[in-house]
Amino acid sequence: MLRGLDIRDMLLIDRLELDFQPGLNVLTGETGAGKSILLDSLGFVLGWRGRADLVRQGASQGEVTAVFDLAPDHPARAVLQEAGIDAGDELILRRVNTAEGRKTAWVNDRRASGEVLRRLSDTLVELHGQHDDRGLLNARGHRQLLDTFAGAEDQLVAVRTAWRALATAQSDLTTAESALEQSRAEEEYLRHAVAELDELDPQPGEEERLDSERRAMQAAERVRGDVARALQALGGEGAEALLNDASRWIDGANEAVEGRLDAPLAALERAMEALGEAEQGVSDCLNALEIDPYALERTEERLFAIRALARKHDVLADELGGFADDLRTRLAAIDAGDADIAARRAAVTEARGHYDAAASDLSETRAIAARRLDTAMADELAPLKMERAVFRTVIEETEPGPEGQDSVTFTVATNPGAPPGALSKIASGGELSRFLLALKVCLTQNAEGLTMIFDEIDRGVGGATAAAVGRRLSALAERGQVLVVTHSPQVAALGAHHWRVEKRVADDTTTSTVVPLDAGDRVDEIARMLAGDTVTDEARGAAKALLAG
Repeated sequence: MLRGLDIRDMLLIDRLELDFQPGLNVLTGETGAGKSILLDSLGFVLGWRGRADLVRQGASQGEVTAVFDLAPDHPARAVLQEAGIDAGDELILRRVNTAEGRKTAWVNDRRASGEVLRRLSDTLVELHGQHDDRGLLNARGHRQLLDTFAGAEDQLVAVRTAWRALATAQSDLTTAESALEQSRAEEEYLRHAVAELDELDPQPGEEERLDSERRAMQAAERVRGDVARALQALGGEGAEALLNDASRWIDGANEAVEGRLDAPLAALERAMEALGEAEQGVSDCLNALEIDPYALERTEERLFAIRALARKHDVLADELGGFADDLRTRLAAIDAGDADIAARRAAVTEARGHYDAAASDLSETRAIAARRLDTAMADELAPLKMERAVFRTVIEETEPGPEGQDSVTFTVATNPGAPPGALSKIASGGELSRFLLALKVCLTQNAEGLTMIFDEIDRGVGGATAAAVGRRLSALAERGQVLVVTHSPQVAALGAHHWRVEKRVADDTTTSTVVPLDAGDRVDEIARMLAGDTVTDEARGAAKALLAG
């Protein structure tokens, strides 16, 4: 419920504070007094798109603050939560417009965008008038209005859920078919590559091991040549032969020198033993360095094959095994492709069945609700002196979507036998006003927490019809809050709260203000609405009669 509206330096208003109440709030005043300024200012703070020149002449900026009461389950709370704004029992919207046209908004003292304001306004306020293009006259919203009237929220959730499941199943099928088609296009390559990898069967870490073995064998080949030459130098054709000759020569000469060569001869024997040990050690080492002459060749061939295959597939050598597994998976998908595609098509068929069932159930609910709405509209139009008019809710099949497979349009025929037309195409403004009012009464039977604003919706009607309009507005206000801008004394007399919009001129400056009216003031104001500029006793008497009901 709109509890308060504070306007500063907007158009003809310098400073205005209004406290609204539940029930029917009426605003009256002479033409041009500034009633539209109030709606422009309220629309501004709610983020509605409107006129740009809102700031009062001579002011640096204009500002509007609107205060709403929020029930615990008010739908505005969901918008606030999504925007990350704390929600209490009170919602304060404030918006500033500079003379240069810059706009800044706050929601509960948190900076907010115009989009957040507009989303909040959809849950807070509905504006209705002859040129209403935001609500009832917008055919794009008729389906949602009918669904709300039908109480089809749970069915809508079921349809949306089924639609998402169908869309997911269809997307999965399309992706699988595309992948299978692509895989089949490269099937020959996959089978050749997998056969090549299977034949080589590279193992993780094998490249590093082969490279190490290759370097070791290459090093062993070089070392073995040196060791063999050393063994030859130590053997019978080398040092051993020379020591044997020296020992034989010394032993032959030792008798002639009376044993003076005993010590060198003993040293030679020890040298011969050491030489033998050295020769044996070198021989053992040479035997240990003995390698298969083809081992290096085999090692190099496998190492080079692994590296070539890695380069061919642009992967690391250690990743060849995993790469082969990926190729096998793709081949397996090809081999199992037909079965997988069949299963996915079955899933799509099943999902479509669920969606069709949910959408058909929703369509049936809409058809029943449409008949109820048409009946309710007939009941509402009769007291509004439009008993010959016909309202029809037209439901037509349309492309399936998350909201079902129906399009909904509210149509009317104002005279018997006349073809029905869109609600927005009615020729008479007075008829349109009454249609909008009747439709709003029918559609808001279960609405709570919404402030409804009717801008001169009684224009073009008078007398008993205006009184019927007033009674419908009063009945509508019993379920919440209704603000009515009116020129009809019959409507104004039914208001629970009454304000008069006045235009004043002081010091060559024109301003608009709003004055709350007490019981006596209401008599004078309604008398003015009845009689015009000159208020007579008869007019006051008629006003009192209207107020008395």
